Amino acid sequence: MSLKEKEKKIKELEEKLQRIKNDPDLIDAVEGKRIEDTITRYKEHTYSSLSAYDRVYLARKSERPHIKEYIANLFDDFIEMHGDRFFKDDQAIVGGIGYFNHLPVTVIGHQKGRNLDDNMKCQFGMASPDGYRKAMRLIKQAEKFNRPIITFVDTPGAYPGIEAEENGIGEAIGQSLMLLSDVTVPVIVFVVGEGGSGGALAISIGDHIAMLENAVYSVLSPEGFASILWKDTKGERVGEACEVMKMTAKDLYEAHIIDEIIPEALGGVHKDPALTYRKIRQVITEQLDALVRVSKKDLLNRRYAKFRKIGDYRG
Repeated sequence: MSLKEKEKKIKELEEKLQRIKNDPDLIDAVEGKRIEDTITRYKEHTYSSLSAYDRVYLARKSERPHIKEYIANLFDDFIEMHGDRFFKDDQAIVGGIGYFNHLPVTVIGHQKGRNLDDNMKCQFGMASPDGYRKAMRLIKQAEKFNRPIITFVDTPGAYPGIEAEENGIGEAIGQSLMLLSDVTVPVIVFVVGEGGSGGALAISIGDHIAMLENAVYSVLSPEGFASILWKDTKGERVGEACEVMKMTAKDLYEAHIIDEIIPEALGGVHKDPALTYRKIRQVITEQLDALVRVSKKDLLNRRYAKFRKIGDYRG
């Protein structure tokens, strides 16, 4: 039984329990408590043994908080900035300035929609060159005014359309990577959903990289991996691809690609967003307190060393 099917069963049981609670004549309190405990145990069993494929499913859920919700719950007096000053404003990238504990910061992240219309506007969270150039404009501005940068990554990848290729998507991603590598202010990165390919990497070069427990981060989608390596056109080996790619937070932490895993509520961050907001706030507080004390030279040296050691298995 897939996680989607298990969640459907959980939802049906919870709806049944709610109907029972609304009509005390249907069942006594003791039996109601027994049913509630059974549902709780089933949920704990379901979510305590998630496969990599299950986490991909959770990472892609449209109910998960998006960048604008993180901004609203973590930052004060946020002012969104629009446009890349070259062509247009890409709605797949949201960025601006705000306050975190009275400290001015720059916030940048991918934006997804919750319905088809919203997703069409922001291209399902897949940024175009204009989006990454907007992000670079904000990164340069943050450096000029000595503001720490906080990014939220949640994208299947960069926008793959012909227009994006003609407008230089590869160049825009490369320039963003170079800029974040050399920026002289602290950069804190949160992978909060999908972290797909160069589209994710473009805003995830940082001094501290944290991932939500059910987020994923990889060079491409598992569907693409299975299709390219195994010529799987029917999706029959996608689950196997998820395991081989080592794309979960646990895998990436063990490989020293990320620095921290942030726990989610049982069933995913969307079940209790406030819990995750509190934990992210704690991480930002701790990291800013440490990073703002580091000299610019040491900050760059540490960042360089951090990424140089990724993939080094010499012991």
